Amino acid sequence: MSLTTEQQELVTTVRAVLTKHGDSAAMRRGLETERGYDEQLWKLLCEQVGVAALAIPEEFGGIGVGLVESLLVVEELGRTLSAPPMLGSAVLGVQALLLAGNAEANERLLPEVAEGARTLALCWAGARGWDSFGVQADGETLSGSAHYVLDGTHADTLLVLTAEGLFEVEGDATGVTRTALVTQDPTRKLARIDFEAVAARPLGRLNVTRLREIAWAAVVAEQVGAAEQCLDMTVEYTKSRVQFGRPIGSFQALKHRMADMYVLVESARSVAYLAIAGLAEGAVEAVDVQAARLHAIDAFNAVVSETVQMHGGIAITWEHDAHLFFKRAHADAQLFGTPARPLARPA
Repeated sequence: MSLTTEQQELVTTVRAVLTKHGDSAAMRRGLETERGYDEQLWKLLCEQVGVAALAIPEEFGGIGVGLVESLLVVEELGRTLSAPPMLGSAVLGVQALLLAGNAEANERLLPEVAEGARTLALCWAGARGWDSFGVQADGETLSGSAHYVLDGTHADTLLVLTAEGLFEVEGDATGVTRTALVTQDPTRKLARIDFEAVAARPLGRLNVTRLREIAWAAVVAEQVGAAEQCLDMTVEYTKSRVQFGRPIGSFQALKHRMADMYVLVESARSVAYLAIAGLAEGAVEAVDVQAARLHAIDAFNAVVSETVQMHGGIAITWEHDAHLFFKRAHADAQLFGTPARPLARPA
């Protein structure tokens, strides 16, 4: 996938906003808040760039440029470790609604999502992960527990995925209990949401396999952005860290290791863009997304491990961001599950 001029301009604009308003200090301030992200930054991204509206069709109040552009924004957010409701609401929530194909719900919910005024949370996983549904439907009544819900503690609208289809529940509905989870990755808030005989509005059935592929593609985009930032941090540090009277980046052994990091980042980006482009066009083979998912996990883990090693002891201090990228890498490896290894291919 080659980026168009418009897509390149989008990436440049988002990166400029994040550089000015979403640096490491802003990310860390967000960690201390209940929502876990800088709300002012999210407001700027929605109002000045329209990131939440990118994948929403114009008929529902969005920009309608498509999924690719949304995932380019997710990639840029991955570079900063910021976790506003882009992935959970503007990508997964929006795509779930569009796949369900309920025009009335889309007309009612998506215009506010496009403005950034409404946040969606997709309630999906059971206690063992995304291979099972955590909530069961009995007619229009929901019971059970959805685990690992992105933006679950504060979302305005809950989209509950069950074996019987997608349901809509208001965040403050009677019988809904939200519990913030303590997770390995402090940069992303997850929640468990319990439903006790909750009245819900059915929205229709959707293709769960495609939704999972979109989720994997989105996480892959984030992993690519984060891995590239780890590479950039490492190169910059090895230029300034002096040992034996010279910058450590001048030592051949470290040059080779950083070259390997670069190959991993670029190969992950290549396979990610291949999968994303095909997914957006509706022509992707499942194996493309699965391959991208598995390679991005391996690439990000390898790159961030080298980042920690080459930063030395400073990388494991709270003041440095390296350990946060390390935790994000391991958390992303579990988010939305993973394909089986090795990938099954036809003979």
